[in-house]
Amino acid sequence: MSIFHSKKRAAALIAATIATATVLAGCAGSAETPAGGDGEAASYGELNLQLSWIKNEEFSGEFLADANGYYEEAGFTKVNMTAGPSTGTAELLSGTADVALSDAISVGSVIAEEEAPLTIIGATYQKNPFTILSLADGGNILTAEDMIGKKIGVQDSNASLFAALLASNGIDASELTIVPVLYDPSVLINGDVDGFMAYLTNESLTVAAQGYEVANLPFADNGLPFVAETITTTDTYIASDREKLKAFLYAEIKGWSDAVKDPSAGSKLAVEVYGADLGLDPDVSLAGATAQAEQLVVSDETVANGLFTISEELQAETIASLKAAGIEVTAEDLFDMSLLAEVYEEHPDLIAYAG
Repeated sequence: MSIFHSKKRAAALIAATIATATVLAGCAGSAETPAGGDGEAASYGELNLQLSWIKNEEFSGEFLADANGYYEEAGFTKVNMTAGPSTGTAELLSGTADVALSDAISVGSVIAEEEAPLTIIGATYQKNPFTILSLADGGNILTAEDMIGKKIGVQDSNASLFAALLASNGIDASELTIVPVLYDPSVLINGDVDGFMAYLTNESLTVAAQGYEVANLPFADNGLPFVAETITTTDTYIASDREKLKAFLYAEIKGWSDAVKDPSAGSKLAVEVYGADLGLDPDVSLAGATAQAEQLVVSDETVANGLFTISEELQAETIASLKAAGIEVTAEDLFDMSLLAEVYEEHPDLIAYAG
């Protein structure tokens, strides 16, 4: 039995004790909105949320949850959204973030290497959105082997993810040149690199919009099918602030339900409000919001059980991806889906997000 299993069990026992005390202290909340232990509207104060990227359409659901009053409805005076790029793990461990949007590889690696007390409690993206982007008349990288001998631009925060891609495809880092880059794909267009680590719903669309024919090597189709934009927190926070996290999930589900039903609404908020200082291209933003809503956020699992749910099959695929990358964790080490299950049990209407 791993050390992590013991920690998870301990956290679960503490959470159960807190939950029992809450029930004994008063009535349960209504099925329509989160409530405190006395049956009245809960008041959770502020929550610090670390975003994985800049404030673009990638966070349509968060923007809609804020703008449409779902965070306030759930009991928050404010949700402080801090822009990335960041995996969020350092912020969680230092206490500067309560929740972080991250990915399974980044979270799993610090759990395995540092015994970090982190847990994924849901995932916005059912499918890994990472890709190695290249130009069709340049690197034209369509298979993992196509990277051999090439120069691949990789950002510092994505280094562990790229290492995982190489490991899962049996490629040694010495067989190619890893070029440290920032997040501007102009280095690809200028020919400084042959491939560029990117998002299918972001840089790939941005470069294509400039008139270039692009080629993609999606991680999900090349040995790394794992969940991303994971809703991640600490074991301590789960134990001490379980109801606050559930309230956050409630608001998030409502925000992302709106984003799925109308991608243009989240894109508009990104361009005109939350990312107004970024000079986002409205057309590219809308394309990204639409693509993520149709291809990444929803799946057969979410249709059946609601947004953010991670099936046992997808958990197993994620763990297998980590193992292929040399990261040894179990599903119990990495995931705790009980909070989300409780939210849907208490608010079953949220399951029908497309309704």
